[in-house]
Amino acid sequence: MEDFIVFSVRYLHVICGIMWIGILWYFNFVQIPSMPKIPDEQKPAISKVIAPEALFWFRWGAAGTVLFGLILAAMNGYMHEAMTFQQPDIGFGMWLGLIMAFNVWFIIWPAQKIALGIVEADADAKPAAGRRAMLFSRTNTMLSIPMLYSMISVQNPPGL
Repeated sequence: MEDFIVFSVRYLHVICGIMWIGILWYFNFVQIPSMPKIPDEQKPAISKVIAPEALFWFRWGAAGTVLFGLILAAMNGYMHEAMTFQQPDIGFGMWLGLIMAFNVWFIIWPAQKIALGIVEADADAKPAAGRRAMLFSRTNTMLSIPMLYSMISVQNPPGL
């Protein structure tokens, strides 16, 4: 039974991670580059409908990934060792994931709420907030590459 629970938590961690990083990559490789090509009269469909919905799943995918990842580390008994870099291969990926989740909840989401008009703000604040959200989203995209490598290579060490 314990093996099934550990498997289930790992499965939920991976499912949430796919949601989070998939939407992150969608934003950075599809939506942001496509926005200049969309006619102005169609852009409200993105900013008022698609982006808020995608950001909902983006935020909660990040939260679920971190939550289930930390539970998994605790269940497997390597939480302390990973977080203090006594197991640097796992710890590196965990810390990158935590940094990325912090960016999602405390930098990207607050900036997106301003940029998309979800919260009241001066008209001048919207472009600056949109740029801040984009830059931190791009940062997370770059951080996702070594984070994913770290997490996968622990399970499947490269034959060096």
